[in-house]
Amino acid sequence: MDERLQALRKYNLWDSAPFDFGYERNGYTDKIASYTGNRLVKVLVGQRRAGKSYLLRQVARRLVTDGVKAENTLIINRELADFDFLATHKDLDELLRLYKSELKPKGKVYLFIDEVQMIEGWEKTVNSCSQDYAEEYEVFVSGSNSRLLSGELATLLSGRYVCFEILPFSFSEYAGISGREADKACYTEYMNGGGLPELYALSNPELKRNYISAVKDTVLLRDIIQRHSIRDPKLLEDIFVFLVNNASNLVSVSGIVNYFKSQGRKTSYDAVSNYIGYVEDTFLVHRCDRYDIRGKDTIAGNAKYYLNDLAYRNYLYPGYGYGFGYLLENLVYLELRRAGYDVYTGVTKGKEVDFVARKADRAVYLQCAYLLADEATVEREYSALETIADNFEKVVVSLDDLTLPLREGIRHVQAWKLAELL
Repeated sequence: MDERLQALRKYNLWDSAPFDFGYERNGYTDKIASYTGNRLVKVLVGQRRAGKSYLLRQVARRLVTDGVKAENTLIINRELADFDFLATHKDLDELLRLYKSELKPKGKVYLFIDEVQMIEGWEKTVNSCSQDYAEEYEVFVSGSNSRLLSGELATLLSGRYVCFEILPFSFSEYAGISGREADKACYTEYMNGGGLPELYALSNPELKRNYISAVKDTVLLRDIIQRHSIRDPKLLEDIFVFLVNNASNLVSVSGIVNYFKSQGRKTSYDAVSNYIGYVEDTFLVHRCDRYDIRGKDTIAGNAKYYLNDLAYRNYLYPGYGYGFGYLLENLVYLELRRAGYDVYTGVTKGKEVDFVARKADRAVYLQCAYLLADEATVEREYSALETIADNFEKVVVSLDDLTLPLREGIRHVQAWKLAELL
């Protein structure tokens, strides 16, 4: 048998052998399923090891469960060594011909390609399949670079796509896979751990630390250093460490340059700016721009950066000063992104508002506090929201055991219940 066909059989649903689908992430699979039945290319993006491969398999299984014949699904994971022969789109075209000649699927073929950016010219095959009116395909691809979210993807696929950002496990998913009640104790444990799915198969902190370190090294090496021919890999990693240890703080490129210069490191504004952009592209961190609430416009200069997963801080750099309030703020940011909001850090009348979250016609202003322990803390968190003149929702999020009553239209929400509000 052709070795390529053997690789396909090993990783597809055609046979009755057991198959690892991972933890069922219904929030994502339901959303993706609602977009099926058309020629739009479904694009899953997110950092390496966030669970995109499992989600593609779960979507394929759902199609089969709903009546699609298993041989009409084709799953290709380019990240696996078995598929190293897939170097270019021509190799992919040949593999598709081999699959069709051997399996002889009748009707629409559902094509899943994981880590598609590793195939040179992949968009030529994907475009051809999505536009082929002689042989019907529905295509799902995944990638680990945010350029697939921006103009690059629009150019490659001519606008015929829909994008889904895949993040590590949410708190509700963490509680589900842990078999725990979604309460404060569980949330605190989640906040001090991480959400990358494979962490839950590891039994002790040392293994988890080694795993997170390996993920970080792989992303920096394969997705940044090799792709962009980085001249100073040590500076790249040091910038990542700086962003981890300053997550939830306002920082600027100039400030980072000055920090390294104070450490005796020679660097430039352009180098730091480019390296930060590369780290953002891999989804390790997210930039959160400042937003003038009264002027309704973004503000150039300082921005906040949030980690895609707190595991980088918790397992790799736990010794740095980093309060629970900052950890909570990071988790709230990620929860807002999961819910589909565009997220900014707000400024109004000289006061900072942690988040301005917008989605369609809805806007929510949020303040985060570890605990509303005294009147001074309550006043500080609520007063910034009270200065906002419009009637959009205003929320204070904390880890308090009790919920405070409504104050001037401002709701208090316990962090582990935030997803219910969004």
